[in-house]
Amino acid sequence: GLTNASLYFYNADEAVEMRDELGDKRFRLQGTVLGGTIVQDEDGVAFTVAYEGVRVDVRHEGSPPELFQPGIPVVLEGRWSATEDVFESDEIQVKHSAEYEAEHEDRLEEAETVGTADEP
Repeated sequence: GLTNASLYFYNADEAVEMRDELGDKRFRLQGTVLGGTIVQDEDGVAFTVAYEGVRVDVRHEGSPPELFQPGIPVVLEGRWSATEDVFESDEIQVKHSAEYEAEHEDRLEEAETVGTADEP
């Protein structure tokens, strides 16, 4: 509850720009899942999100939610890896979930218009 409300929220382009400042702090990252980047294994899923043309590679621990798929905005909770150029996530909220819409209503329209990047 209270811990989640205090997490900073950044679009992918902002998080990349602020990477050094963010260090190993936990925060929320928003981006659109890019097609052709999703790779699942027994520990979780790796994929890439983009916002304003800036891409972020993500490694998520655990199974993604049922509605997780390419082309939709997601909000991830986690932190930058200390050893790799990747965002380490342990929670994914997808655009179409009731929780996502309730918490991020003001960002949905913006994500749909500028949250993508050219496909790889």
